[in-house]
Amino acid sequence: MAKDIDKLHGLVVITGASSGIGQELAKLAAKDGCDLILAADRDMGETEAIVKQHGAASVATVMGDLATRDGIMALMTEIGDRPVDFLLANAGHGLGHAFLDQEWKDIAHVIHTNITGTTALIYYIGKRMRERDAGRILVTGSIAGHLPGAYQLVYNSTKAYIDDFCFGLRNELKDTNVTISCLMPGVTDTQFFDRANMEDTGAGQSDSKSDPAKVAKDGYEALLEGDAHVVSGFMNKVQDVFANVIPDTMLAEMHRKMAKPKKEHAD
Repeated sequence: MAKDIDKLHGLVVITGASSGIGQELAKLAAKDGCDLILAADRDMGETEAIVKQHGAASVATVMGDLATRDGIMALMTEIGDRPVDFLLANAGHGLGHAFLDQEWKDIAHVIHTNITGTTALIYYIGKRMRERDAGRILVTGSIAGHLPGAYQLVYNSTKAYIDDFCFGLRNELKDTNVTISCLMPGVTDTQFFDRANMEDTGAGQSDSKSDPAKVAKDGYEALLEGDAHVVSGFMNKVQDVFANVIPDTMLAEMHRKMAKPKKEHAD
């Protein structure tokens, strides 16, 4: 069983670090004086400047698409032979609108980012952690993984995989000093909805989105405490509880009302 620790230390790898929850996680690790390797599929100049101001011991950035083998290998090359003390696997994105109206290339990219890339990094880095019998991993899942995601189907399905994967791997590693924690946010005020083309939805226009800084803090604390998972936000905790008792058909209908573009609403 993992022991509580006071702060992160050593080498910390954070994916999806260009903005949102990932950038906030990077700030927290910088304040602890860690060496950071930050990865994202877009420019990280802003994040790099911020974490240096917050006290990071050193900062390296890797701009690459973690949905691809080249992106994954670029990050692993930057890590080299250095032991990773903490992996914060936060990279991921969504896709709105009806499944059969989406382009296959866009569907595949969500799957390869959220599932293939995340799983590959956990495999490569987690294997090294197990060999050293030391290390912690925080994975950004979602309460969406517990909801049949009408009009956000691929994203929710990939998060269902991630959520379950974390619990299963944690069990496999229970006799080691390597821990897996899963951060499960709900609707959060990030670039997610713009990138997923979901701004014209109930969720995208909600005034009650979670603060990414608060979500990151909840995940960071779960990592420090070695918790299996944390659902960030009181209302998200309530929603997560009800997701386990409400019939899936009803959950899908509720999600439809939240995720279907308003201009398409006829129900």
